[in-house]
Amino acid sequence: MGGDGVPDGWVEACAVDDIEPEDVIEVQCAGRTFAVYRSPEDTFHATDPICTHERARLADGLVQGDIIECPKHNGRFNYRTGEATRPPARENLCIYPVRTEAGRVFIRMG
Repeated sequence: MGGDGVPDGWVEACAVDDIEPEDVIEVQCAGRTFAVYRSPEDTFHATDPICTHERARLADGLVQGDIIECPKHNGRFNYRTGEATRPPARENLCIYPVRTEAGRVFIRMG
């Protein structure tokens, strides 16, 4: 069991088809909330769901390539690495490992 009482720490987040390519959705699983992204190359990624600058929901933002733009003040993050890439965002996002299996997206909580 993982530290969160989940086998190996992996939790089911959503279906692969719940997210369009180059988009983001907000999901709740195992009592936590995540932003889950689908890249143009059809890979999946997960971060904390809230901008580190002014606490806006990233799922309301704009995804372009591997960048999520916050809807509030246009700060940007690389959702693959969590790196804050444009002010006013300065603090990086936490990222989480993601895997897909049988058409489902799983996030490893840590």
